[in-house]
Amino acid sequence: MEHFESWKDLLNPEFYIKMGGFWLILFIIFAETGLFVGFFLPGDSLLFISGIYAVKIIDTTFGTTGSDFLDTTILATAVAVAAIIGNEIGYWFGYKSGPLLYERKDTFLFKKKYLFKAHDFFEDHGTVAVILARFLPIVRTFAPIVAGIVKMDKKKFFYYNIIGAFAWSFTMIFAGHYLDKLFMDQFGIDLKKKLEIIVLVIVLVTTLPIVIKFFFTKDKERPTRID
Repeated sequence: MEHFESWKDLLNPEFYIKMGGFWLILFIIFAETGLFVGFFLPGDSLLFISGIYAVKIIDTTFGTTGSDFLDTTILATAVAVAAIIGNEIGYWFGYKSGPLLYERKDTFLFKKKYLFKAHDFFEDHGTVAVILARFLPIVRTFAPIVAGIVKMDKKKFFYYNIIGAFAWSFTMIFAGHYLDKLFMDQFGIDLKKKLEIIVLVIVLVTTLPIVIKFFFTKDKERPTRID
């Protein structure tokens, strides 16, 4: 896959890795919360598959360190920093103008119901929601905005933001890298040839809780504006 073929490529993590490599990966992770378009970007699966290609990505961008562990750490750290910056922008936006979002009309890139769900999630789990949201598609896009709207302490948000970003980045990227090696060494299975199945499994596992919450729980009564 060396060029854009169809809209389906936009849902394929391998497309981003091969087309843009290191810098495009960082931009996508930043965009999930910094540009509020995370509900259709392949966040979790992108990180997992980036872990599989970690050494190649770092080698192509900077040159390899000669250590799988260090190359993977460099990638995971850079992704964590991009995630932190994205969340901080989301928090700032929510802090300054978040309440107005509840009056905004839905667009392709913005769905008000996702903002409400993130607000509920934040209320249910408190400040730890900043960490937990990292592992939940859609919720992680709007959680920092909600944190800003409810005026969560800036220092506390920054603290939990760092923990969540590093936990998410290192978990997903290192899992991808070392599970690939494990399956190859122990079972002779090359995960690079099973990427479609991997993406499907990750999407199901990470989105199932969201689907259940969206469709099998009653919505709370909403005010037209939250101050």
